[in-house]
Amino acid sequence: MAHKQQQHQPKAGIALQHSVTEALTCHRICEETITHCLYTGGAHADPDHIRIMMDCADICRTASDYMVRGSRFIPAIAALCADICEATAAECDRFTGDAQMVACAQACRRCAQSCRQL
Repeated sequence: MAHKQQQHQPKAGIALQHSVTEALTCHRICEETITHCLYTGGAHADPDHIRIMMDCADICRTASDYMVRGSRFIPAIAALCADICEATAAECDRFTGDAQMVACAQACRRCAQSCRQL
């Protein structure tokens, strides 16, 4: 029965579920990338770089929580999440040739795009 309910959800509900998934994925990848950067060292471990990735991981987790509970503040938190994700993606783009950084930037962009669609 749960499967039938998902098929008949309004488009807004589907977009919200997609945003939750993208936010949680971005949170996870940012956390993994922070560890990668700390082990790599050098510019990867720059405090400002680590800080923005921590900000991104936290806002993605927070935004997904707001979305799951149907908070009336979803538009505001989603907009902030998108802004931080876009800034983090740009920061990760600085590290060319690093597959983990590329994956992080891609996840951040997907999350930003899904948040902007809410």
